[in-house]
Amino acid sequence: MTILVETRPGYRLITLNRPERLNALTVEMAAALIAALDSAAADKSCRAVLLTGAGRGFCAGQDLTAIAGIEPEEIGDLLDHYNPLIEKLHALPLPVVCAVNGVAAGAGANLALACDIVVAARSASFVQAFARIGLIPDCGGTWFLPRLVGTARARALAMLAEPVPAATAAEWGMIWQAIDDDRLMPEAYALAVRLAGGPTAALALIKRALDESEVNELDEQLDLERDLQEEAAESPDHAEGLRAFLDKRAPVFGPRAD
Repeated sequence: MTILVETRPGYRLITLNRPERLNALTVEMAAALIAALDSAAADKSCRAVLLTGAGRGFCAGQDLTAIAGIEPEEIGDLLDHYNPLIEKLHALPLPVVCAVNGVAAGAGANLALACDIVVAARSASFVQAFARIGLIPDCGGTWFLPRLVGTARARALAMLAEPVPAATAAEWGMIWQAIDDDRLMPEAYALAVRLAGGPTAALALIKRALDESEVNELDEQLDLERDLQEEAAESPDHAEGLRAFLDKRAPVFGPRAD
């Protein structure tokens, strides 16, 4: 199986599972990942998702053996399979943690950047490898990079196709944290558990607010914050959080209400 899914208390662990190819992407793999995300979103007991890769790499990007010799228009057809995956991952109404356990290259790097919180092993690296084969960054690379690291760095990373070590990626704000290799998965599990115990309604609204801030003017964003805050305040999680604060105890948030 190209995708492994493990149901854990409160969250789903999804593992890219083509270690012999550094988890390089195929159309079938993208479809399986979309199905796994749909299943997680449909399960009310699932409150978070953790994505990682099997073996010594996270994802080497598109499996180039699958596209050797195809016609240019077929490249576009290929992206019609991958783009829905990136959109679904980014918009999933659940927090998505990505644990990058090795190289994240090309579409694999952008698959990681589509997640909400990215942690990476110190030995891991991120590389926009597309220019090496005469292509442009896809799977959201030209959208994520400027927003995360700024225009100057985005242009250099895309044009030079040089790898960025995990520590540098964290320093630049491309990812959340670089973690010692032997601590990566324990820290990632703990992060998924923490998010699974959080106020899922508010977390989903936070994702929406941050996404829309990319295109909104300040007055539009202020209006959106007002509307979403009212929606958040109506949730049982807000009532529990407020009670817990007044009682000087840790909150115990209820099941997903979506």
